[in-house]
Amino acid sequence: RTWAASITTRPNNRHAVFTACVDIIAVVLFVAIGRRNHDEGTAIDGIATVAAPFLIALVVAWLASRAWKTPGSVRTSVIVWLITVFGGLELRRFVFESGTAMPFVIVATLVLGAFIVGGRFVLNLRLRR
Repeated sequence: RTWAASITTRPNNRHAVFTACVDIIAVVLFVAIGRRNHDEGTAIDGIATVAAPFLIALVVAWLASRAWKTPGSVRTSVIVWLITVFGGLELRRFVFESGTAMPFVIVATLVLGAFIVGGRFVLNLRLRR
């Protein structure tokens, strides 16, 4: 059995809520670490401003993938990650009028992938016990 198969055969509300929390934490952690590494501070309003486009894209990702139905599946995890990253980058550029330099795109893609997909993997391991 794969790491997701044992969890996703019978998803429940608790698993979906925990997974949503992991996804939100992943986005906020990505932003907080980035702001700290660039000496932009870790004030809540600064984090919220930078995280907003990615959190909006995360909601869209959950709706588009119907993530609450199979929150632990690899397929759902990858869909949520990709929509969150690329939707967040597009919102950041066109709606929030912030930069999307290529290094930022690469880092956002890799770090959010590790945090969202990796966070869900760890959560699934914990829920199996």
